[in-house]
Amino acid sequence: MSTFNASAEFQNWPSILSALIAGESLSRDDASWAMREIMGGSATDVQIAGFLVALRSKGETVDELTGLVESMVEAAQPLTIAGEKLDIVGTGGDRQNTVNISTMAALVSAGAGARMVKHGNRAASSSSGSADVLEALGVRLDTPAEALPQILDAAGIAFCFAQVFHPSMRYAAVARRGLGTATVFNFLGPLTNPAHPTASAIGCADARMAPLMAGVLAQRGRRGLVFRGDDGLDELTTTSSNRVWEVREGEISEHVIDPTDFGLARVSIDELRGGDAAFNAAVVRDVLAGARGPARDAVVLNAAAGLVAYDSTADGELADRLIRAIQRAERSIDEGLARGALERWVTASQDA
Repeated sequence: MSTFNASAEFQNWPSILSALIAGESLSRDDASWAMREIMGGSATDVQIAGFLVALRSKGETVDELTGLVESMVEAAQPLTIAGEKLDIVGTGGDRQNTVNISTMAALVSAGAGARMVKHGNRAASSSSGSADVLEALGVRLDTPAEALPQILDAAGIAFCFAQVFHPSMRYAAVARRGLGTATVFNFLGPLTNPAHPTASAIGCADARMAPLMAGVLAQRGRRGLVFRGDDGLDELTTTSSNRVWEVREGEISEHVIDPTDFGLARVSIDELRGGDAAFNAAVVRDVLAGARGPARDAVVLNAAAGLVAYDSTADGELADRLIRAIQRAERSIDEGLARGALERWVTASQDA
């Protein structure tokens, strides 16, 4: 597949769209230009829709995704939080309506000592997104950017509400709503945390996009695990085996892991189903209170992925590192550390 690399005079919509329609991939700079035009409000709804459809039809590349991510983060509300930071997040789109596994995993990871800055939004294809369940738990969503470092210090966890930090997304809303189908924007959310996490655990339901998302982390100098369940979930699942792409020191390694390798029982997808925000919030409280069962097992597995991504010094095979991280996640729940993180978070966010 050839790459279109426009000079500045040819960075315009006719050239960009013609290249994509011809099956050419864009350079990182050209993709970045397109996103700057969109985020700046300079692109029309027709141009945005044409771009999204042409790009999706051709198939995105790592360079294109990286350029789009860089311009989208550049357009976000500025946020400065020093030091190591972790995000655990999924793309959504698996249409399985599970409980909020990544949100619970974030709390468990925070209880285990990771500095967690979660990026999320309200539900798009499920009954309860991360923002919905956090709101039901009492976390204030619209905390100002300047308050987030203090919340993080107080609770070990903070939340970047996508609606607050990416106001320029409004310029793409009409085109996305009119198309009514998945576009590249469905995969940009987990990669555009405005807190610039140094480590990420990202679930991606789309088998083609998952390794590309790992490639973006590698190009941007981040650590991470990108994964999908072989059942199609955008989580590390306990219903089947999982495929994992680990990003470390600029290199990507691919792995297959099975929950039974870690002493976790195989379950059916129905045992992980969720409901509305109130239902899922009750599940969060039960898991953090120590309730055992399928939800807890899925949570500790995904929290372990986050802790492995966060720990830059641990060595050994991925499976061995995951086993140790699962033990840390279990202690975070059993010793009340994750529940304490949630309680402090609710208080700190309401006081902000």
